[in-house]
Amino acid sequence: MLQIPLDERPRERLLRDGIDALSLSELIAIILCTGTKGKPVLELSREILTHFGGLKELLEASVEELMEIKGVGKAKAIQLKAAFGIALKSLKPSFAAKYRIQNAADAFELIKAEFHSQAQEILIVILRDVKGAVIHTQKISVGTLSEVLVHPREVFHLAVRHKASSLILVHNHPSGDPSPSQADLELTRILLKSSHVMGITLSDHLIIGAHTYVSLKSRGLLGQAARY
Repeated sequence: MLQIPLDERPRERLLRDGIDALSLSELIAIILCTGTKGKPVLELSREILTHFGGLKELLEASVEELMEIKGVGKAKAIQLKAAFGIALKSLKPSFAAKYRIQNAADAFELIKAEFHSQAQEILIVILRDVKGAVIHTQKISVGTLSEVLVHPREVFHLAVRHKASSLILVHNHPSGDPSPSQADLELTRILLKSSHVMGITLSDHLIIGAHTYVSLKSRGLLGQAARY
């Protein structure tokens, strides 16, 4: 089997030519470090890319899915998943920059990376200060394939602890269809009632589908008190 000349190997090329000179498969090869018996690391990295069909699908792959590829054991799968996690986290706006949410699209951009490859419903609360800047986000519930369970005290205890002026609720539909269910509407009604009692505005409830979302505020389901 032909060996790649030392100065043409991915790590050496990165040092010499910079990261932009490397292909995606070469960058994956650097993360993997080694291949397997009879399969050099570059061949393995190309096989991984081919298996998933693209970068988006690869970033969303679970450890178990990565381990389905011959030559990728648990250690290599964890290395890859950790690197992909860093990439996905980099897509999220920095709170240090006082990210302000002025509409549903801003909230979606902030939180969409959290819902990549989620097979269950999860619910995340975005807390904001009086000027609409994000002060904290937190996952507070994980549901089944068809529902997410949450109690108002979980939501508003978090809001009070962080001295939030308003909050935005976000959860996903793993089916890909973001249309609100009756359970979604009932949860929104209960939380809206609690928000009036607590004096903390429920600004919106977003339901995330496949690369899209529904804003219950935009559908007029939060009343006139809801504001961005």
